[in-house]
Amino acid sequence: MCLASALSTLLPRTTFGQEPSSDDEVIRVNTELLLFPIRVRDKRKPEQKLTEADLTLKDDDRVTTGVYFSAGADRLALVFALDESGSLREIIAQQREAALALFGRFGEKSRVAVLRFSGSPALVAEFGRDLEAVRSAFSFPARPNQRTAIFDAAAAAVRSFDSLPRIRSERHIVILISDGLDNASSVKAESVVKAALDKGVSFYVIHLPLFAPREGRLAIRSPAKGFRELAEKTGGKFFLAGDAKSALASAPVNLAPVFQAIEDDLKAQYLVGFYIGEAANDGRKHRFSLSLPAGVAYQFGQLEYSRKHEFFVHRPREALKNRSQ
Repeated sequence: MCLASALSTLLPRTTFGQEPSSDDEVIRVNTELLLFPIRVRDKRKPEQKLTEADLTLKDDDRVTTGVYFSAGADRLALVFALDESGSLREIIAQQREAALALFGRFGEKSRVAVLRFSGSPALVAEFGRDLEAVRSAFSFPARPNQRTAIFDAAAAAVRSFDSLPRIRSERHIVILISDGLDNASSVKAESVVKAALDKGVSFYVIHLPLFAPREGRLAIRSPAKGFRELAEKTGGKFFLAGDAKSALASAPVNLAPVFQAIEDDLKAQYLVGFYIGEAANDGRKHRFSLSLPAGVAYQFGQLEYSRKHEFFVHRPREALKNRSQ
């Protein structure tokens, strides 16, 4: 069994329970819903899909009032965050059709936006399904000798979802494409990770590396501290697109396999959530666990795959008092 996780502080999303008034399932204030994506390894028959009936919740303190469960990621709100560094302009422009193809393979209710950044971020295509606007946003003039603020841009990408209605089945995803070199951010990586976890945003980071000679060899320039963690700590994945061998061979960059890997990862995930009732608001620490059937293991955040994970929710009385004021 994996180490316990504090639901009240560590889960990627804290939202509120729903009173569905349409097929969109807009979340309304009712009871607190803690919602997060999981990855599943299932050794059972391929056609045997995981359902809510497979979940076993043990909650002796009865602090939960129900479990939310949804398969796949048919509905996305997706932000492409593009580094405008001069060295990346041509590569990113060449990948726009593959990027659009990725978006097009999700449900018709999905929406996409594009944010570009150098020294500061700018949302150049707002959320919607205007693919021509997205295609145009992948083309931009060269900006040599610009400072780069990756983490400021990542923070802006997280904030961009605030304008959207909260829909419980919608995944919020950022695909960040950059060389990883940050020399201008005022925001620290750890604060971006915290904000992303609080708002249920997952980063998929694509590192287009730059190279420099090191000890007689061509080596990848180390990215900024926290660049890789944007993905690894928010439930996404990190991809290194290229190595010294491909750089020496001047091989063209092709991100289509990376976009395919992102699609496969998203479609293999589930959303699991806990409705937390008033019984949790007593200032005490309450533990509960969620188990899957034999042959099935799940993973979320930085925890390892396990058939069973134990959680706890702890709301100190002082924090409860501040929330009520």
